[in-house]
Amino acid sequence: MSESFGGTATFRDLSAFVARPRLNSLALSADGSRLVAAVQSLSKDGTRYVSGLWEIDPAGERDALRLTRSGKGESAPAFGPDGTLYFLSGRAADSDGDEDEGTALWALPPRGEAAVVAGHPGGITAFTVARDSGALCHTAGLLPGAADAEAHGKLRTARKDAKVTAILYESGPTRAWDHDLGPEEPHTFVRAGADAEPVDVGGQGVGLEDPGDAALSPDGTRVAYRRFVPGRVPDENRSAVVVADAVSGAEIQVVADVEHLYEAPRFTRDGSAVVCCRMRYPTYDVPWDATLVRIDLADGSVRDLLPGFDNWPGGVVCSPVDDTLFFTADEQGHAPVFRRDPDGGVTRLTASGAYGSLSVAPDGRTLYALRNAVDSPPRPVRIDAGRADQTPVELPAPGDLGALPGTLTEVHAEADDGFALRGWLVLPEGASAERPAPLLVAVHGGPHGTWNGWNWRWSPWPFAARGYAVLLPDPALSTGYGQVNHERGWGQWGGRPYTDVIALADATEARDDIDAGRTALAGGSYGGYMANRVATRTDRFKAIVSHAGLWDLRMFQGDTDVPWYFQRIFGDPLTRPDRYEADSPHLDVARIRTPMLIIHGAKDYRVPVGQGAALFQELQRHGVPARYLYFPDENHWVLKPHHARLWYETFLGFLDHHVLGAEWQRPDLL
Repeated sequence: MSESFGGTATFRDLSAFVARPRLNSLALSADGSRLVAAVQSLSKDGTRYVSGLWEIDPAGERDALRLTRSGKGESAPAFGPDGTLYFLSGRAADSDGDEDEGTALWALPPRGEAAVVAGHPGGITAFTVARDSGALCHTAGLLPGAADAEAHGKLRTARKDAKVTAILYESGPTRAWDHDLGPEEPHTFVRAGADAEPVDVGGQGVGLEDPGDAALSPDGTRVAYRRFVPGRVPDENRSAVVVADAVSGAEIQVVADVEHLYEAPRFTRDGSAVVCCRMRYPTYDVPWDATLVRIDLADGSVRDLLPGFDNWPGGVVCSPVDDTLFFTADEQGHAPVFRRDPDGGVTRLTASGAYGSLSVAPDGRTLYALRNAVDSPPRPVRIDAGRADQTPVELPAPGDLGALPGTLTEVHAEADDGFALRGWLVLPEGASAERPAPLLVAVHGGPHGTWNGWNWRWSPWPFAARGYAVLLPDPALSTGYGQVNHERGWGQWGGRPYTDVIALADATEARDDIDAGRTALAGGSYGGYMANRVATRTDRFKAIVSHAGLWDLRMFQGDTDVPWYFQRIFGDPLTRPDRYEADSPHLDVARIRTPMLIIHGAKDYRVPVGQGAALFQELQRHGVPARYLYFPDENHWVLKPHHARLWYETFLGFLDHHVLGAEWQRPDLL
């Protein structure tokens, strides 16, 4: 395959890899005739990704057609009942557009030009459309004291003119991931039609990490949204689902309790109930758990829809013809689509892969989704809603990467408690008993996560193109292996998850196509913590890479953006220090012998940059070979494409030097 069409050359050339188009959302028209995807592509200067909308043929017969193109980009497509395509964009409506207005809601009719239908000072963060009536709901912020968008705009201008950026907090969290919360509070606004004035139906509270999780009933008369509710003490903070009248804002139901988090509300086909995800908050002794529940709007009753379902559901959508539900859930290295019938029966519809952005055809017989896997980037597919364990039909779309520089298989092992462990293994081309490949063990974040889909930031394929095998282990605390896998690792971050990773590494190194004498280990976030923990426990690896890793757990718990959550599961470090003392890598720094590469972004509030900086200083103090790749303007992830390329180059160069014995090559521009 030629380089112009991707193929293995894409993974050898990191500039080509970061430049590949990326699909990230899907929308189906109300009559099922049109399918639109948001596709990110590299900007002209190569420093960011710009999203555009593409039309996909639901029948799979025609090539995709690009619908929009602008420097600001277009995202979050959704259809109205009349075929109007709505989307978010920060592009100016005219030559006199105000840059301070931010992202606006646009409408592209079946015939005609796109136009702004809703704006807000500072921008709109999310929106939804009522299936039958076409009513619109959007999320946007209001400053304290602002009664409406006009007053909010005046206050924003006053703060800007006075050069005031200060925020006064009175409760709740102050940060989330990479940004400060407040001073604006996200509010839910509903408008009965494109020409109606938006009505503020309620504030969502200053505390949600991703505001905008709202839904409209099919007839547009009711709205459901999440609200952050601060507790008397931080570990009683909770997330509620509010159902309100879409005209007056009067609250019909508020579902919240201190034991659970409620999110992702969706109205049933007739609007009589709301289905949402309910997660049981963890405690010191009990891990997270999750299910789907049905909130009856007549009597307020809450019913568990998946009793006995052993994995954590998400991505739920409701059928437009009956009470059938479709959802996804991590399962054994995949994230299949499941169908829940009105009688409670559950059927797995897909055989492999990980799915998202589900849409149901108007007759309820067909689903459209984005499918991805460890060996496939997101691709639009068509699914038969009535057939179990199928291979869906892939639809033509941009973003095909062509041939991969290796193959994908599985590795299995038995844990010290007898639990069956598994992980994915990427093998480079040519790996064999005669030419065994060096190995990289990559530990996922979370820790409640799994290796089951495509990952642009931690893709194993550029490593395979360089000749490395890559093990993607799912140890204790990983999702998709039943609640028991959370229970068996609960309260011991550096205990059983560590021994599980080592067991899977042992099983992989026992293969004759793996060179057990040339292995490395890496991870990000919790995986970075595991990399730090491994460095203190063994010197079997030639190199270790720690991205955004936790180092000093006691220091971390007071500095992270979610201190209340960490103290909830680890305990108060002053009165209950046991887990900090048992699992904090910094206490064992003197044992580290393995060369380490530390990577951290200054805008990381989840695992603050002081963790990486302290680790680097300690390694130098103890004479351990170490390098520190620091990004002043990146967050918990490295998202800018030019920085992502440098991330891979530095990572690979570090491995080549310490694992393969190659001369160290400092990346250009660093």
